[in-house]
Amino acid sequence: MQKIHLIAIGGSAMHNLALALHSKGYQVTGSDDEINEPSYSRLYAKGLLPATMGWDSNNIQSDIDIVILGMHARADNPELLKAQELGLTIYSYPAFLYEQSKNKTRIVIGGSHGKTSITSMILHVLKQLHYDFDYLVGASIEGFDTMVKLSDAPIIVIEGDEYLASPIQRVPKFHLYMPHIAVISGIAWDHINVFPTWENYVEQFDIFIHTLQADSRLFYCKEDVALDNLAEKNTNTIEKTPYTTYPHYIDENGQTYLLDKNQQATPILVFGKHNLQNIQAAQLVTSELGVKEEDFIQAIASFKGAAKRLELVYKNESTVIYKDFAHSPSKLKATITAAKEQFTNKKIIACMELHTFSSLNATFLQQYNDCMNEADIALVYFNPHTIAHKKLTAITTEQVKEAFHKENLFVTNSLQETLDFLTQQDYTNTCLLMMSSGNFDGLQFEELPILLHL
Repeated sequence: MQKIHLIAIGGSAMHNLALALHSKGYQVTGSDDEINEPSYSRLYAKGLLPATMGWDSNNIQSDIDIVILGMHARADNPELLKAQELGLTIYSYPAFLYEQSKNKTRIVIGGSHGKTSITSMILHVLKQLHYDFDYLVGASIEGFDTMVKLSDAPIIVIEGDEYLASPIQRVPKFHLYMPHIAVISGIAWDHINVFPTWENYVEQFDIFIHTLQADSRLFYCKEDVALDNLAEKNTNTIEKTPYTTYPHYIDENGQTYLLDKNQQATPILVFGKHNLQNIQAAQLVTSELGVKEEDFIQAIASFKGAAKRLELVYKNESTVIYKDFAHSPSKLKATITAAKEQFTNKKIIACMELHTFSSLNATFLQQYNDCMNEADIALVYFNPHTIAHKKLTAITTEQVKEAFHKENLFVTNSLQETLDFLTQQDYTNTCLLMMSSGNFDGLQFEELPILLHL
């Protein structure tokens, strides 16, 4: 029974990895300086919660077989320094995942947006069809207890994040997986703190394509112009297959149907052009694994979406409320467009929180120009304390309003003003979108219907 210690165990991927290793029989310990929900309760339930918060070099002893280093830790972390001093084996979690999957068929889903949804769709279909597989996905999915699974399965499906692997392995995570089957869903500049220029960001996807070995296959969204250009210019001689939007139609009630090769229609639970592109990517990947298209359609019909990816919070005869992870300009625009096209007879109220490093950067703010224009009513919220915590230069509501360039946009740095704005709206025949990579400072979205008197 190997002993594994996770530095920064409280992170989303890291705590799920800890749970997966624990269930596989490893002796797991970990540390962190702060652990929030749901990580706290989930680690506690399995006896994996650190006894005290903070870093302690005494946690690292020579009998530890493997140390896994999370991105939340720093390069001068005392536990990391002790592990290096003792000559212990140290992995980032993507490097460890690769070591665990060397003998598996590796499927990696990359892209600036859509990678969580595509990965989730593939997992849902494979589970419905009783395939044996491992996985790493960046969100909770109905029917899956954890976001990571490691076993003796012959297949692993990995959401390939382009952010850095660890403080001492400063390469994008998806450069480390060496996939046999890969997807790129689209490219839209993000992570300005790591990739300071558009060209530098795009280069990471070019490198990713070059990590595919002979006999590997890449599926990429042809409707993304930047990605289409990159794929055509990339010199790797692997098989590259472009995809577009899955054949479909939307009826007068806003119900979306998939159309098979015989034009037979099947209703689905998700909507929007972006999701239909994601479905096409998922179908192509599962086809490589031997899934027939008719079986895929039958399985995907029950897919409700990943957590916070156009996740339905509330619905009555007149009003719907969705929460969504949209935070970058491309994601924000895609989510609003999807709602506008799905609910053609409803007013769209779009509320988004600037929460990431990039979105709170005064220079990057200009990328949000016109991305909320399709909303009938729009609000942007940011918390000055978040900016200070990220050690960024303060921004003003006027800067944000000018950057978004939308008439009548309401911008505030007060949560109370945000709530006041929401309660003042008329929700008759309305779709409300709550969009953030955070949570509007702890706002419970499920309580919105009560707050809004719906």
